[in-house]
Amino acid sequence: MPQRRPLIAVTLLPLLALAACGAPTDGGGAQPGSPAGPGTSVSSPPAECHKSRLDVTHPGRLTIGTDKPAYEPWFVGDDPSTGKGYESAVAYAIADQLGFEKSEVTWVDVPFNTAISPGPKDFDLDLNQISISDERRKAVDFSTGYYTVRQAVVTYKGSPIEGRTTVRDLADARLGAQVGTTSYTAITSQIEPTTAPNAYDTNDLAVQALKNHQIDGLVVDLPTAFFMTGAQLEDGVILGQLPQSGGRPEQFGAVLDKGSSLTACISQAVDALREEGTLADLEQTWLKDQGAPELQ
Repeated sequence: MPQRRPLIAVTLLPLLALAACGAPTDGGGAQPGSPAGPGTSVSSPPAECHKSRLDVTHPGRLTIGTDKPAYEPWFVGDDPSTGKGYESAVAYAIADQLGFEKSEVTWVDVPFNTAISPGPKDFDLDLNQISISDERRKAVDFSTGYYTVRQAVVTYKGSPIEGRTTVRDLADARLGAQVGTTSYTAITSQIEPTTAPNAYDTNDLAVQALKNHQIDGLVVDLPTAFFMTGAQLEDGVILGQLPQSGGRPEQFGAVLDKGSSLTACISQAVDALREEGTLADLEQTWLKDQGAPELQ
Protein backbone atom coordinates (compact mmCIF):
# COMPACT_ATOMS: atom_id res chain seq x y z
CA MET A 1 0.00 0.00 0.00
CA PRO A 2 1.31 3.27 -0.82
CA GLN A 3 2.34 5.99 1.53
CA ARG A 4 2.76 4.76 2.07
CA ARG A 5 4.42 7.04 1.25
CA PRO A 6 7.42 8.36 1.71
CA LEU A 7 6.56 10.67 4.03
CA ILE A 8 2.14 10.18 10.31
CA ALA A 9 -0.50 12.93 13.98
CA VAL A 10 -0.41 16.32 15.58
CA THR A 11 -3.14 18.79 14.82
CA LEU A 12 -3.00 22.56 14.17
CA LEU A 13 -5.26 25.48 14.93
CA PRO A 14 -7.44 26.50 12.01
CA LEU A 15 -6.37 29.60 10.18
CA LEU A 16 -8.00 32.65 11.65
CA ALA A 17 -7.78 34.43 8.35
CA LEU A 18 -7.28 32.84 4.98
CA ALA A 19 -6.48 34.44 1.66
CA ALA A 20 -9.45 34.86 -0.62
CA CYS A 21 -10.48 31.47 -1.92
CA GLY A 22 -9.81 32.50 -5.48
CA ALA A 23 -6.12 33.11 -4.73
CA PRO A 24 -3.91 30.04 -4.58
CA THR A 25 -2.11 29.38 -1.33
CA ASP A 26 0.03 26.45 -0.35
CA GLY A 27 -0.74 25.16 3.13
CA GLY A 28 2.14 22.71 3.15
CA GLY A 29 3.91 24.24 6.11
CA ALA A 30 0.85 24.38 8.33
CA GLN A 31 0.51 22.12 11.33
CA PRO A 32 -2.90 21.20 12.70
CA GLY A 33 -4.10 22.13 16.14
CA SER A 34 -6.41 20.48 18.61
CA PRO A 35 -9.99 20.06 17.46
CA ALA A 36 -12.42 22.46 19.03
CA GLY A 37 -14.86 19.76 20.02
CA PRO A 38 -16.34 16.37 19.22
CA GLY A 39 -19.05 17.61 16.90
CA THR A 40 -19.24 16.36 13.33
CA SER A 41 -21.55 18.90 11.74
CA VAL A 42 -20.16 20.97 8.92
CA SER A 43 -20.77 24.66 8.36
CA SER A 44 -21.84 26.34 5.16
CA PRO A 45 -18.96 27.43 2.93
CA PRO A 46 -18.28 31.16 2.47
CA ALA A 47 -19.64 32.52 -0.77
CA GLU A 48 -16.22 32.53 -2.43
CA CYS A 49 -15.83 28.82 -1.75
CA HIS A 50 -19.29 27.57 -2.68
CA LYS A 51 -19.35 25.04 -5.51
CA SER A 52 -21.08 27.56 -7.79
CA ARG A 53 -18.01 29.83 -7.61
CA LEU A 54 -15.27 27.20 -7.94
CA ASP A 55 -13.28 26.65 -11.12
CA VAL A 56 -13.50 22.85 -11.05
CA THR A 57 -12.45 20.35 -13.71
CA HIS A 58 -16.06 19.44 -14.52
CA PRO A 59 -18.74 22.07 -13.80
CA GLY A 60 -20.98 21.11 -10.93
CA ARG A 61 -18.81 18.17 -9.89
CA LEU A 62 -15.82 17.71 -7.60
CA THR A 63 -13.25 15.35 -9.10
CA ILE A 64 -11.08 13.57 -6.54
CA GLY A 65 -8.11 11.35 -7.36
CA THR A 66 -6.49 8.47 -5.50
CA ASP A 67 -4.31 5.48 -6.31
CA LYS A 68 -5.46 2.06 -7.48
CA PRO A 69 -5.71 -0.15 -5.49
CA ALA A 70 -7.07 2.03 -2.71
CA TYR A 71 -5.82 0.53 0.54
CA GLU A 72 -7.33 0.13 3.97
CA PRO A 73 -7.66 1.75 6.45
CA TRP A 74 -7.72 4.74 4.13
CA PHE A 75 -10.43 3.22 1.91
CA VAL A 76 -12.57 0.11 2.27
CA GLY A 77 -13.04 -2.62 -0.32
CA ASP A 78 -10.81 -0.83 -2.85
CA ASP A 79 -13.73 1.51 -3.53
CA PRO A 80 -13.16 5.20 -2.70
CA SER A 81 -16.77 6.10 -3.47
CA THR A 82 -18.27 4.36 -0.43
CA GLY A 83 -17.33 7.04 2.08
CA LYS A 84 -15.79 4.27 4.21
CA GLY A 85 -12.16 4.50 5.30
CA TYR A 86 -10.43 7.59 6.66
CA GLU A 87 -9.49 9.33 3.41
CA SER A 88 -12.77 8.49 1.69
CA ALA A 89 -14.67 9.97 4.63
CA VAL A 90 -12.43 13.05 4.69
CA ALA A 91 -12.95 13.53 0.95
CA TYR A 92 -16.72 13.57 1.27
CA ALA A 93 -16.53 15.85 4.31
CA ILE A 94 -14.45 18.32 2.26
CA ALA A 95 -16.97 18.08 -0.58
CA ASP A 96 -19.81 18.76 1.86
CA GLN A 97 -17.99 21.82 3.18
CA LEU A 98 -17.92 23.20 -0.37
CA GLY A 99 -21.60 22.45 -1.02
CA PHE A 100 -21.23 19.29 -3.12
CA GLU A 101 -23.61 16.39 -2.63
CA LYS A 102 -22.13 12.90 -2.48
CA SER A 103 -23.64 12.21 -5.91
CA GLU A 104 -21.67 15.19 -7.27
CA VAL A 105 -18.28 13.67 -6.39
CA THR A 106 -16.36 11.79 -9.08
CA TRP A 107 -13.36 9.57 -8.31
CA VAL A 108 -10.52 9.01 -10.77
CA ASP A 109 -7.55 6.63 -10.59
CA VAL A 110 -4.28 8.55 -10.20
CA PRO A 111 -0.98 6.74 -9.57
CA PHE A 112 0.97 8.16 -6.65
CA ASN A 113 3.88 9.43 -8.75
CA THR A 114 1.52 11.03 -11.27
CA ALA A 115 -0.26 12.98 -8.55
CA ILE A 116 2.94 14.69 -7.38
CA SER A 117 4.51 15.21 -10.81
CA PRO A 118 4.53 18.63 -12.50
CA GLY A 119 1.91 19.35 -15.12
CA PRO A 120 -1.85 19.82 -15.49
CA LYS A 121 -4.07 17.50 -13.46
CA ASP A 122 -7.27 15.68 -14.38
CA PHE A 123 -8.53 16.03 -10.81
CA ASP A 124 -9.47 18.91 -8.52
CA LEU A 125 -7.75 17.36 -5.50
CA ASP A 126 -6.05 14.07 -4.70
CA LEU A 127 -6.05 12.21 -1.37
CA ASN A 128 -3.55 9.37 -1.38
CA GLN A 129 -1.53 9.42 1.85
CA ILE A 130 0.79 11.96 0.31
CA SER A 131 3.04 13.76 2.75
CA ILE A 132 3.56 17.50 2.48
CA SER A 133 7.16 18.38 1.66
CA ASP A 134 9.00 21.42 0.39
CA GLU A 135 10.39 19.42 -2.52
CA ARG A 136 6.93 18.35 -3.67
CA ARG A 137 5.57 21.86 -3.31
CA LYS A 138 7.81 22.86 -6.18
CA ALA A 139 5.54 20.82 -8.47
CA VAL A 140 2.10 20.86 -6.79
CA ASP A 141 -0.01 22.68 -4.21
CA PHE A 142 -1.02 21.13 -0.89
CA SER A 143 -3.92 21.83 1.40
CA THR A 144 -3.27 22.17 5.10
CA GLY A 145 -2.61 18.79 6.70
CA TYR A 146 -5.54 16.48 7.43
CA TYR A 147 -3.52 13.76 9.21
CA THR A 148 -0.22 13.76 11.11
CA VAL A 149 1.71 10.62 10.31
CA ARG A 150 4.52 8.51 11.70
CA GLN A 151 6.69 6.04 9.80
CA ALA A 152 7.00 2.45 11.03
CA VAL A 153 9.19 -0.57 10.28
CA VAL A 154 7.39 -3.81 9.38
CA THR A 155 9.17 -7.16 9.53
CA TYR A 156 8.25 -10.85 10.03
CA LYS A 157 8.58 -13.29 12.89
CA GLY A 158 12.05 -14.81 12.93
CA SER A 159 13.58 -12.13 10.70
CA PRO A 160 17.19 -11.00 11.24
CA ILE A 161 15.91 -7.74 12.78
CA GLU A 162 13.09 -9.06 14.97
CA GLY A 163 13.42 -7.74 18.51
CA ARG A 164 15.69 -4.82 17.70
CA THR A 165 14.75 -1.69 19.59
CA THR A 166 16.88 1.17 18.27
CA VAL A 167 17.34 2.88 14.94
CA ARG A 168 21.07 2.18 15.16
CA ASP A 169 20.31 -1.55 15.39
CA LEU A 170 18.93 -1.39 11.84
CA ALA A 171 22.13 -0.18 10.20
CA ASP A 172 22.89 -3.61 8.72
CA ALA A 173 19.28 -4.39 7.73
CA ARG A 174 18.05 -4.97 4.21
CA LEU A 175 15.14 -2.54 3.96
CA GLY A 176 12.66 -1.48 1.32
CA ALA A 177 9.90 1.05 0.63
CA GLN A 178 7.78 2.38 -2.18
CA VAL A 179 9.77 4.57 -4.53
CA GLY A 180 9.34 8.32 -4.21
CA THR A 181 7.73 8.16 -0.80
CA THR A 182 8.64 9.70 2.50
CA SER A 183 8.99 6.15 3.76
CA TYR A 184 11.93 5.66 1.42
CA THR A 185 13.35 9.00 2.52
CA ALA A 186 13.02 7.94 6.16
CA ILE A 187 15.23 4.93 5.46
CA THR A 188 17.97 6.95 3.81
CA SER A 189 17.87 9.96 6.14
CA GLN A 190 17.08 8.39 9.54
CA ILE A 191 18.15 4.76 9.46
CA GLU A 192 21.03 5.21 6.99
CA PRO A 193 21.60 1.47 6.40
CA THR A 194 24.95 0.28 5.09
CA THR A 195 23.11 -1.46 2.23
CA ALA A 196 21.12 0.75 -0.14
CA PRO A 197 17.37 0.22 0.39
CA ASN A 198 15.27 -1.48 -2.26
CA ALA A 199 12.70 0.71 -4.02
CA TYR A 200 9.39 -0.76 -5.24
CA ASP A 201 6.79 0.67 -7.57
CA THR A 202 3.99 -0.26 -5.14
CA ASN A 203 3.64 -1.38 -1.55
CA ASP A 204 2.18 -4.66 -2.81
CA LEU A 205 5.53 -5.44 -4.44
CA ALA A 206 7.33 -4.46 -1.24
CA VAL A 207 5.08 -6.79 0.78
CA GLN A 208 5.81 -9.63 -1.64
CA ALA A 209 9.54 -9.03 -1.26
CA LEU A 210 9.14 -9.23 2.51
CA LYS A 211 7.14 -12.44 2.21
CA ASN A 212 9.93 -13.89 0.08
CA HIS A 213 12.50 -12.75 2.67
CA GLN A 214 14.28 -10.72 0.02
CA ILE A 215 14.32 -7.87 2.51
CA ASP A 216 14.39 -7.85 6.31
CA GLY A 217 11.84 -5.09 6.71
CA LEU A 218 9.93 -2.36 4.96
CA VAL A 219 8.99 1.15 6.00
CA VAL A 220 5.45 2.53 5.62
CA ASP A 221 3.16 4.92 7.49
CA LEU A 222 1.83 3.50 10.74
CA PRO A 223 -1.83 2.85 9.78
CA THR A 224 -0.63 1.07 6.64
CA ALA A 225 1.74 -0.97 8.79
CA PHE A 226 -1.20 -2.17 10.86
CA PHE A 227 -3.10 -3.15 7.72
CA MET A 228 -0.10 -5.06 6.36
CA THR A 229 0.44 -7.02 9.55
CA GLY A 230 -3.27 -7.64 10.02
CA ALA A 231 -4.31 -8.53 6.48
CA GLN A 232 -1.34 -9.06 4.17
CA LEU A 233 1.35 -10.79 6.20
CA GLU A 234 0.59 -13.99 8.12
CA ASP A 235 3.68 -13.60 10.29
CA GLY A 236 4.10 -9.83 10.03
CA VAL A 237 5.05 -7.72 13.04
CA ILE A 238 5.55 -3.99 13.55
CA LEU A 239 9.08 -3.54 14.82
CA GLY A 240 8.34 0.01 15.91
CA GLN A 241 7.81 3.62 14.90
CA LEU A 242 10.66 5.80 13.76
CA PRO A 243 11.25 8.89 15.91
CA GLN A 244 9.74 12.14 14.70
CA SER A 245 12.34 13.73 12.43
CA GLY A 246 12.95 17.47 12.23
CA GLY A 247 10.98 20.27 13.81
CA ARG A 248 7.82 19.88 11.74
CA PRO A 249 5.55 16.83 12.01
CA GLU A 250 4.96 14.89 8.80
CA GLN A 251 1.44 15.41 7.52
CA PHE A 252 -0.75 14.17 4.72
CA GLY A 253 -2.29 16.92 2.60
CA ALA A 254 -4.63 17.05 -0.35
CA VAL A 255 -2.68 17.54 -3.60
CA LEU A 256 -3.79 20.15 -6.13
CA ASP A 257 -2.42 21.51 -9.36
CA LYS A 258 0.35 24.06 -8.86
CA GLY A 259 -1.25 27.47 -8.48
CA SER A 260 -4.76 26.02 -8.32
CA SER A 261 -7.50 28.52 -7.54
CA LEU A 262 -9.02 25.81 -5.32
CA THR A 263 -6.12 25.49 -2.87
CA ALA A 264 -7.27 28.10 -0.37
CA CYS A 265 -10.84 26.80 -0.35
CA ILE A 266 -9.75 23.18 0.16
CA SER A 267 -7.47 24.31 3.00
CA GLN A 268 -10.30 26.28 4.55
CA ALA A 269 -12.54 23.21 4.36
CA VAL A 270 -9.88 21.04 6.05
CA ASP A 271 -9.37 23.64 8.76
CA ALA A 272 -13.12 23.83 9.42
CA LEU A 273 -13.31 20.03 9.73
CA ARG A 274 -10.47 20.11 12.22
CA GLU A 275 -12.01 22.95 14.26
CA GLU A 276 -15.41 21.25 14.42
CA GLY A 277 -13.82 17.99 15.59
CA THR A 278 -14.77 16.05 12.46
CA LEU A 279 -11.21 14.96 11.64
CA ALA A 280 -10.74 13.71 15.19
CA ASP A 281 -14.00 11.77 14.99
CA LEU A 282 -13.02 10.21 11.68
CA GLU A 283 -9.61 9.23 13.05
CA GLN A 284 -11.34 7.54 15.98
CA THR A 285 -13.66 5.71 13.60
CA TRP A 286 -11.12 4.50 11.06
CA LEU A 287 -7.63 4.81 12.57
CA LYS A 288 -8.05 4.01 16.26
CA ASP A 289 -5.61 1.72 18.08
CA GLN A 290 -2.79 2.71 15.74
CA GLY A 291 -0.07 2.79 18.40
CA ALA A 292 3.24 0.92 18.28
CA PRO A 293 6.54 0.93 20.22
CA GLU A 294 8.94 3.72 19.32
CA LEU A 295 12.42 2.86 18.15
CA GLN A 296 15.02 4.76 20.15
